[in-house]
Amino acid sequence: MAVPDVGTSGAPFAPERRDGLHPQLRGTAGTGDPQLSLRGVRVAVLNFREPLQSVAGGAEEYAWQVSRFLVGEGARVHFVTSREPGQRAAERRDGIELRRMGNRYLVYLLVPLWLLLRRRRFDLVVDSMNGVPFFAPLVVGRHTAVVSLVHHVHDRQFYAFFPRWLARIGCFVEGPVARLVYRNRTTITVSESSRDELRARLRWLAPIVIIPNGGPVVRPIADVPVEGEPAVVYVGRLVGHKRIDRVVDLAADLRETWPGLAVHVVGRGPELDRLRWRAEARGVTDRVRLHGYLGEPEKNAVLSAAVLNVTASEFEGWGLTVIEAAALGVPTVAYDVAGLRDSVNHGVTGWLVGEHDRLAETVERALKELSDPRRRAEVQDACRNWAREFTWGKTGASMADLIAAELAKSIPLPGAAE
Repeated sequence: MAVPDVGTSGAPFAPERRDGLHPQLRGTAGTGDPQLSLRGVRVAVLNFREPLQSVAGGAEEYAWQVSRFLVGEGARVHFVTSREPGQRAAERRDGIELRRMGNRYLVYLLVPLWLLLRRRRFDLVVDSMNGVPFFAPLVVGRHTAVVSLVHHVHDRQFYAFFPRWLARIGCFVEGPVARLVYRNRTTITVSESSRDELRARLRWLAPIVIIPNGGPVVRPIADVPVEGEPAVVYVGRLVGHKRIDRVVDLAADLRETWPGLAVHVVGRGPELDRLRWRAEARGVTDRVRLHGYLGEPEKNAVLSAAVLNVTASEFEGWGLTVIEAAALGVPTVAYDVAGLRDSVNHGVTGWLVGEHDRLAETVERALKELSDPRRRAEVQDACRNWAREFTWGKTGASMADLIAAELAKSIPLPGAAE
């Protein structure tokens, strides 16, 4: 499932395979080469957040599911991340050693320091770059493999949420600084458009491999009523750059043509109160349901009852909720931006909002199409078939194979100079 890219040499990137592998690389890794194994391999996964934190999203789910898969392959995994108030500094979950330290800013100082003090204890580090990387190559031992994980380019987000001077620093770190530090380290990203943006906007030098997001094979659905005919839904973090206010506005913008429409918002985050005020200001509190956080069965109940999943985000590496909705036969309306244009097949599993279109116009057009039962059944089938292409098993297997190959490259050959 990994998609190769062209590296700095101009030749297609392919993980190096060697004869006479280190004993810990023998066996089976994922679904690839039967000589490669991760049993006993020590892996550190550095990530900005972890899935149980209040504004965790798809990037956290990706890192955690990959970590779970690696544990299943016999690896010993430490997941190192930030710490929210009330959380324990250390715990073991799903076989993963979870270490939390620092707030959203201090984490970028404390995690590299933690790694520096344990620099010889790990065989490989997965360094997740959420705009700012952890600079693992600068603190680990020379024979410790490092792979960089980048979901999408953050440059425009820096300017959207920080003062201009701070945004410039963020862009400088994400671009020229990270480009040089990771130039010899394989980079993993989740979509073709994210790879293209890394090359075009950051002038990324390292080889890039695409390992898409996945999803669970079985999705439990609770038996709970969901209001609205039709019902549209947003699922995800309630944070500013997701622009959920535009989804709430659909209840007002479409009330004339779709008087029974209800907008359901599922998720948690700092925007919850502002969304409630937005619904009151637009006079649609009776048509907007702010569910907050829901467990998986309840979330799937709301999703599966909806006619459309709507996301108004303009910054995505992929859009994990797009596949979550598709697995339940629900198409998505999203903006035609990097990441989302990969996860939504326009006109097949959803609709993309063009540069000169309004979200409400595209949603209305989609609702009209889906009012035809035959067209709706066609779209639902296409969504389910599309979602079956993406499982966490496939994602984990691709990652395991890549990691095993990176380890093979990092182990010095007999007689090599130390």
